[in-house]
Amino acid sequence: MRGLSEPGPWWGARLDGDAVRFQVWAPACDAAWWLPEGGAPLPMQSDGDGGFVLRHACAPGTRYRYRLGEHEVPDPASRWQPDGVDGPSAVLDPAGYVWRHDAWRGRPWNETVLYEVHVGSSGGYAGLQRQLPTLAAMGVTAIELMPVAQFPGARNWGYDGVLPYAPAAAYGHPDALKALIDAAHGLGLQVVLDVVYNHFGPHGNFLPSYAPAFFAAAETPWGAAIDFERPQVQRFFIDNALMWLHEYRVDGLRLDAVHAIAPPAFLGRLRDAVRASAPPDRHVHLVLENEHNTASWLGPSGFDAQWNDDFHNALHVLLTGEREGYYAAFADRPEAHLARVLGEGFAYQGEPDPRGHVRGEPSAHVAPRHFVVFAQNHDQIGNRAFGDRLAATLPTPRLRAALALTALTPMVPLFFMGEPWAATAPFPFFADFPPPLDDAVREGRRREFAHFSAFADPEMRARIPDPNAVTTFESSRVDAADADTPEGAAHVAWFTALLALRRRLLVPRLSALRAAGARVLGPGAVQAAWDDREGRIELVLNLGGEDLALPAADTPDGQYRSDGGTGADRLPPDTCLLRWWGAA
Repeated sequence: MRGLSEPGPWWGARLDGDAVRFQVWAPACDAAWWLPEGGAPLPMQSDGDGGFVLRHACAPGTRYRYRLGEHEVPDPASRWQPDGVDGPSAVLDPAGYVWRHDAWRGRPWNETVLYEVHVGSSGGYAGLQRQLPTLAAMGVTAIELMPVAQFPGARNWGYDGVLPYAPAAAYGHPDALKALIDAAHGLGLQVVLDVVYNHFGPHGNFLPSYAPAFFAAAETPWGAAIDFERPQVQRFFIDNALMWLHEYRVDGLRLDAVHAIAPPAFLGRLRDAVRASAPPDRHVHLVLENEHNTASWLGPSGFDAQWNDDFHNALHVLLTGEREGYYAAFADRPEAHLARVLGEGFAYQGEPDPRGHVRGEPSAHVAPRHFVVFAQNHDQIGNRAFGDRLAATLPTPRLRAALALTALTPMVPLFFMGEPWAATAPFPFFADFPPPLDDAVREGRRREFAHFSAFADPEMRARIPDPNAVTTFESSRVDAADADTPEGAAHVAWFTALLALRRRLLVPRLSALRAAGARVLGPGAVQAAWDDREGRIELVLNLGGEDLALPAADTPDGQYRSDGGTGADRLPPDTCLLRWWGAA
């Protein structure tokens, strides 16, 4: 069997001189045919290892399918699906786009301030591109795109993708995605792409019919598990990662739900392939989402960072008082959980939660910059029944205290689209599935909330938006033009100053800062500090109901309060205080 080190693709259509080389792995088939739209089928040659190959002269834009057994299917590594997952694939010239900012090499991880965004809710590739100057002016340094792999229908969060190589046609031509990335680079913005390698969506995935060996016997919460022990499968996803990084020139990948990838050794192979492919002068970042809190994967020789749900969950309980669902694991001692996150990285480091779930590894040794923190993200808003945001429910001082804590820790902050101007538009779960899947998704979505006290009544559950309704998607639209309203502009000015403070005070010291202790000061109140050779940075958060007497300390060289106040002895409720000693 050929190894992963062999040059050349195992999957898809690639230009090869004056022709195109088509290759697909279909081990359950004895023969394969290439079917050009409107033309005669051509037989493909077996490679003796379950794969089939054809080299044929055709122009970019040529539409085709494969006949594999009894099925006529799109290319599983299609680079372009003009008519969606049920239509033909199309040949794409990877050199068809001429890059304007060819000298771009990215930015160091320490400079990263992430802005997570859904492309469809932002007007497609071109619509989001128009927002980039506004975002750059605020101090955002990296745009994180929710998944853009081709999904069924015209609208989707992106986690139901079934053709990982094809940028979603609903958002524009693949070259429009390149233009978006190119424009971002011209403004000094990195682009990080969320990729889903742990499952395929429920409609439009034909791999089981001709490559059942692609999947393992196990199940994930979203469908059949993928067999990452097979070289062909490893090559499929590794080549996909390299495509995004080199053909589309994204600056990093956020790997979705890697706790559903088994064996986890595949992640090491992917990381090594990515690192080996990048020249020494290029910054490429790899970020994990991982419920297992595997701290040993993080650090200089591993992955750049992990999304830290523990930070969000503890903070959310303090902000809202909500205690049901996954917040139950943080409801017993939210202040203590948040203090441990600030001082040691993860709240759960191998201990059982109140439900008996054990997760995590010791993380106190991991530098703070290897954690991505957020007060909101797509999951934490969209997995709520109505997709409501903090800005729609919290008073402004409380909201700003949460954002200030997020921005001013020595961890890497992430803000969800619209958060810089306190957008109140909801971000509900939405999709566009055909019958009968649409009914199943709608009713399944409502059943998810049956155990919540607010939705025990079936009539209340019936009010949860139908994910397939166009109006559900339309309600999620966010545009940076909303930042020009009087209320939006005031919040943008505050947010821009907040990021400027982070850029001045924390970014130059991020590599050296290490935790110097964190503790609970009272109900809703925590204190944390970080040291380096230059001095100390300290944060105090008061989400309690009363003024907080501040711990005695040497006179700081400077301080900042999220409410704009200057007092140094007592901290009002709904306020975050930053104090620093040393270089600033």
